[in-house]
Amino acid sequence: MSRENPGTGEATVDDAIPRVHEVHAATDDRGTAMQALTSQVRQPPAQKSAAQWAYERMILYIQNFEKQLDSEHEVAMGFAGGDAGVLRIEGMGYFDPDIVTFYGSEANGTRTQLIQHVSQLNVMLRALPKPDPAAAPVRIGFRLAADLDRD
Repeated sequence: MSRENPGTGEATVDDAIPRVHEVHAATDDRGTAMQALTSQVRQPPAQKSAAQWAYERMILYIQNFEKQLDSEHEVAMGFAGGDAGVLRIEGMGYFDPDIVTFYGSEANGTRTQLIQHVSQLNVMLRALPKPDPAAAPVRIGFRLAADLDRD
């Protein structure tokens, strides 16, 4: 795709802030919530590495998922294609140009880190019961989004 229409200076698809479109069987407004979160995307994808772009979109999905959880559950990830299992999300990062990293723990408390190339990114968000039922749920999506706002 071209980045600019020759001679016009007009932006093209590569420079546009992307939109999200979702349809759900339930009558709630989950798609609307995701669309509202995309307002946090401030820089066109053409100006980001693949790793940064994947990281920022994962944050949006995590935040949206957490908004649907009750106070007894926290977000975790299930990884497709292998025996990686389920990871309670405790941190996330990226390494330009193309690596995304997930930090957390397994259900038994084992510390875990997954390092993944963006071309193989394939996760399933899951709701896991909190390790301590009396504690407030940890909402990592809020912290990740706050970090984006500082940049």
